[in-house]
Amino acid sequence: MAGCSACSSGDGKVAGCKNNGGCLTGGCNKMNVFDWLSNMDLPVVDKFDVVEVRFKGGRKEFFRNSENLPLTTGDAVVVDVPNGHHIGHVSLQGELVRLQMQKKKINDDDEVRKIYRIAHLKDLEKLDEVQKREMPTLYRTRQIINDLKLEMKLSDVEYQADNSKATFYYSADDRVDFRELIKLLASEFKIRVEMRQISLRQEAGRLGGIGSCGRELCCSTWLSDFKSVSTSAARYQNLSLNPSKLSGQCGRLKCCLNYELETYMEALKDIPELEKPLLTEKGVAKLQKTDIFRKIMWFGYDEENTWHAIDVRRVAEIMKLNSEGKKPASLIEDNVPGKDEHVALNSDLEKMDRKYKGKSGGNKRKKRKKFKNRKKSNQNK
Repeated sequence: MAGCSACSSGDGKVAGCKNNGGCLTGGCNKMNVFDWLSNMDLPVVDKFDVVEVRFKGGRKEFFRNSENLPLTTGDAVVVDVPNGHHIGHVSLQGELVRLQMQKKKINDDDEVRKIYRIAHLKDLEKLDEVQKREMPTLYRTRQIINDLKLEMKLSDVEYQADNSKATFYYSADDRVDFRELIKLLASEFKIRVEMRQISLRQEAGRLGGIGSCGRELCCSTWLSDFKSVSTSAARYQNLSLNPSKLSGQCGRLKCCLNYELETYMEALKDIPELEKPLLTEKGVAKLQKTDIFRKIMWFGYDEENTWHAIDVRRVAEIMKLNSEGKKPASLIEDNVPGKDEHVALNSDLEKMDRKYKGKSGGNKRKKRKKFKNRKKSNQNK
């Protein structure tokens, strides 16, 4: 079997693209992680012996390289699993694995299973044959679920490389009694059955797809930890509360609503909380729009169609005056009632008008006088 066809790392053996998890194509390492410690000079003697291995659907686990095998990112390896063995691909190794284990709170003890060997060609051929059983098993299991009238949705099936066990991934709203289902599956497919319930976000990550942004789903490419997303995240970012636009393919609120939430929360600290309209001698000004990052708030009077851009500091000043029972002359001026707010903006144009006023008429008269004098001189000649 050839290696990664996308980045030409084949030559008849699986050696990976040797790019430390940062494959430019992104096709040979789903849910890949860039090893930013790979180019640093670290002690070779004390190299961390635990390796991160990726399986179908982006699932990752940690295994110990007790045999000191020369592994490269992307290599297919045979690993120890309960009651058998399985084949996965090396996704990360080195000191970054130690940090990942600390992040996921996994202890570096004897419970970490080991890597048997690098997968041979026969191992990969057998794995390919086993994986061909997954789709027929998926369709047949869905028929059995419909016959048993179980309220569950089967999304994926993963066979173990030794063809002794299959994991069925499903999602359900309520608790499901699938004891009868397990008996039927075990007798029909002659395997050990494991039912694993996953969330709707994990289901979307396993199935994959294209998001509304035009890119592949975050949950199927790099996002592994799913945090709760609430509608308040959309309110803070001034997004319209439209469920069809805020929901992802999983039917839940989009995970990307949390990406910029902290930035918006930091910027909102300087925005005053306006509970009622601003009162001025010119009239009542109501808030129409807020630019959080430019610190500008637009207000409009009831009898006008124009909006006035006011700095947040000026808004705070007006709110303080209103709380004291005072009214400024307008949104911009304090002590000059009735003065137009836009005079300062057009003052430079008025100065230019006064400067050049009457000059154009004088120039025309001079040109006419010169033309008449020339005409008279030509007639006299």
